[in-house]
Amino acid sequence: MSHRDVVFPAGRQALYERNRYSPAIRSNGFLFVSGQVGSREDGSPEPDFETQVRRAFDNLNAVLAAAGCTFDNVIDVTVFLVDPETNFEKAWAIVPEYWGEAPYPTLTGIGVTWLYGFQFEIKVIAKLPADR
Repeated sequence: MSHRDVVFPAGRQALYERNRYSPAIRSNGFLFVSGQVGSREDGSPEPDFETQVRRAFDNLNAVLAAAGCTFDNVIDVTVFLVDPETNFEKAWAIVPEYWGEAPYPTLTGIGVTWLYGFQFEIKVIAKLPADR
């Protein structure tokens, strides 16, 4: 098995260890971030949808920061939404708070029926800054 350069955000190691996955891996100048959900510190879902979306972005930003990145380094985004007919517009009203200015990253949106008790998940690929 090859060595993985794992990135852990502060204070969240137990959550990832309990669920047996890495929050992000650095590889060949890129950062591959696992899907981030709107979980509280204990890993439980935030019940309010809009707050859950904001927490997912905050959790994502914590992983990016741990790798020396910001959302400006993100080049590809995949979002998963439970009940996208109901939730897409609500989620997309929050996106500008986190995405900044154009040009925007690429995006794939996927409607799903289940996300382990969550309603929204976001995973990204970022280009690491040259000094990382």
